[in-house]
Amino acid sequence: MEQLLGAICRDSKIGSGVYDSASLSQQDSTVLNQSAAFITTVVDCSSKVTSVASHLHRSEDALMADSSPQKGNSTDDGDQKSEDGPLTPSSTKNLDSKTLRRLAQNREAARKSRLRKKAYVQQLESSRVKLNQLEQELQRARQQGFYLGGYSNDQSHAAASSGAAAFDMEYGRWLEEQQRQMTELRTSLQAHVSDDELRVLVDAAMSHYDEIFRLKTAAAKSDVFHLVSGMWKTPAERCFMWMGGFRPSELLKILIPQLEPLTEQQLMGICNLQQSSQQAEDALSQGMEALQQSLADTLATGSLGAASNVANYMGQMAMAMGKLGTLENFVRQADNLRHQTLQQMHRILTTRQAARAFLAIGDYFGRLRALSSLWAARPRE
Repeated sequence: MEQLLGAICRDSKIGSGVYDSASLSQQDSTVLNQSAAFITTVVDCSSKVTSVASHLHRSEDALMADSSPQKGNSTDDGDQKSEDGPLTPSSTKNLDSKTLRRLAQNREAARKSRLRKKAYVQQLESSRVKLNQLEQELQRARQQGFYLGGYSNDQSHAAASSGAAAFDMEYGRWLEEQQRQMTELRTSLQAHVSDDELRVLVDAAMSHYDEIFRLKTAAAKSDVFHLVSGMWKTPAERCFMWMGGFRPSELLKILIPQLEPLTEQQLMGICNLQQSSQQAEDALSQGMEALQQSLADTLATGSLGAASNVANYMGQMAMAMGKLGTLENFVRQADNLRHQTLQQMHRILTTRQAARAFLAIGDYFGRLRALSSLWAARPRE
């Protein structure tokens, strides 16, 4: 501003102070007056501009001070805007597609949840049916003599029942695995796989039978009556049971037609095996008959129907319990005979014949179980 005044004074020839007002002409006096008025106007405008600028600076500082606490919120808002973007028609369309996608995901999750619930309900229903069957079996077992003189031995009965239930569950799993193995054997025989590949399946089938005999040994120690009664089998299977399982000689008789053609040596080996199995079966059957007769004689000692002496009664029960201990031994020997018969048959036959034999055994007992199901579902008048 001072430079501007100096320039005006030089132009009007008054900046140096050499001339006075008296020496100026009338024209110069007019110009000087106009210049002075202009300078005054400029000075006033400069003051106003300075005042306005100062006011603006103060207002800007105040605004910045007021906006500084909201920095975090503005950042969040910015992040939200950067994430969602401005509300343009295209972003509205994207938002709608995102909502539809979320709705589709929710519907899919709800569908899967309903499927899981349905499967859980089916599992519960299956468990309820199995529980009812176990309860019926336990009721029949109680009716068959788990009571002594009208009073039940709850502790021993509970132990026997738990052992029987555990064996039934393991046997159910064993049947499922056998069904899977039979499917693999049938597929492999139809596909004419190599003998090495087929031998792996045959050895697995033999090992699977080793497992069921191990389970039966443990079950006989827990509850031998459960094995002998055949409550873990279907009704049709129980008709052909012998001492807690199948008769080895009868099984070989069924298998021979399924394995033809056999060599002369193989036929002789199977016939000898069948004969020795029949002899062992006869010996065990005679031993079981002798045990049953001995038990009957022990329980029939004294006067039946009349009031008996408690001491004599307990003595008879003790003798009967001692004789019943041999029942477990008979069942174990019968299972050993069944096990050895299968092993001998496995060694006599070729790999493909053994595969056909295990497949025939599985189908035979499967048909017995199917027969029981059809019989139970038959229409009744």
